[in-house]
Amino acid sequence: MNNQNDKELFKLVSTYKPTGDQPEAIAKLVEGIKRGDKEQTLLGVTGSGKTFTMANIISQVQKPTLVLAHNKTLAAQLCSEFREFFPTSAVEYFVSYYDYYQPEAYIATTDTYIEKDSAINDEIDKLRHSATSALSERRDVIIVASVSCIYSLGNPIDYRTMVISLRPGMQKNRDELLKKLVELQYERNDINFIRNKFRVRGDVVEIFPAQSNDTAVRVEFFGDEVDRISEFNPLTGEIKADLKHIAIYPASHYIVPKEKMKEEIAKEINEHIQEEWKQREQEMSGENEQERIEKVLALLMSVPARILCEKFHWKGVRDENDHRSKLLQFSEAIVKEVNRICGDENADIRKYRDETYELYGVKYEVK
Repeated sequence: MNNQNDKELFKLVSTYKPTGDQPEAIAKLVEGIKRGDKEQTLLGVTGSGKTFTMANIISQVQKPTLVLAHNKTLAAQLCSEFREFFPTSAVEYFVSYYDYYQPEAYIATTDTYIEKDSAINDEIDKLRHSATSALSERRDVIIVASVSCIYSLGNPIDYRTMVISLRPGMQKNRDELLKKLVELQYERNDINFIRNKFRVRGDVVEIFPAQSNDTAVRVEFFGDEVDRISEFNPLTGEIKADLKHIAIYPASHYIVPKEKMKEEIAKEINEHIQEEWKQREQEMSGENEQERIEKVLALLMSVPARILCEKFHWKGVRDENDHRSKLLQFSEAIVKEVNRICGDENADIRKYRDETYELYGVKYEVK
């Protein structure tokens, strides 16, 4: 068994020692990694100990490692071997949904039709979440994946920023936690308590994390304070451990923060609104002032305030505060002009004004 320093992240456990050409290969590959070489090749026939050689390299380099395999079967085999070599590290299996996609097929000899199956494999989904959460929590991580894992994955920055962090004693409103769980695409189900679900019983919130298989989390509140956090068996209810901290990761890899979603929606609306604005301007030509204002209002009702700024391209905008200030001034100008023409406060423009001020967190004061 290799003697490793306690401070090392990857502790190689093996009864074997490198022999033959392995010590030289390990030394050269480690030197190349430290030198910054982008590509290196390790050649060897089947059964020559390439996996063991790579395990020794990981142990010496001490860096998180991604291992790509040709297919899900080879990835599973490598994952099993690396777990034996590194029992104290997080060795995770990450394969794409494409590996478990069953296309439709027809077998002519038996006149058999196999229906297409694109349902997400729950076990694979759990393993994928376990891998991504391990990357966020620790450094001693080895990810064994198939090459198809490169397909379509959400933004890792968004994934990390959406994590819910809880500690006993912290100030946290129970309803605020429930809203945050819904944003992370967890579903409330007080009866069928399975993965990606949560349930509420008074001041107790129980959460079944996306990356977990047989362990759920119970968060107990005392008023607006987290009183206790514990792990328990969701089947028997047995308490496994009391926790000092818990990080709850999103239930989907394709999570998008609400602010970013609003921005993307605004961009799409803006593209549509530019064309519609030009069309409306042509339609409004020749009409009297009041009718023209009413048609402009109808258009303004469908346009978020942020887009209006893009439409009018304010000059001299120095920063976000100046940006907001000019938008609010613009909103007030619209309100005053419509009130002047209509002779009274218009309900539609009042709605537009209130939504604009709510968007920027400013209380409107009648002047």
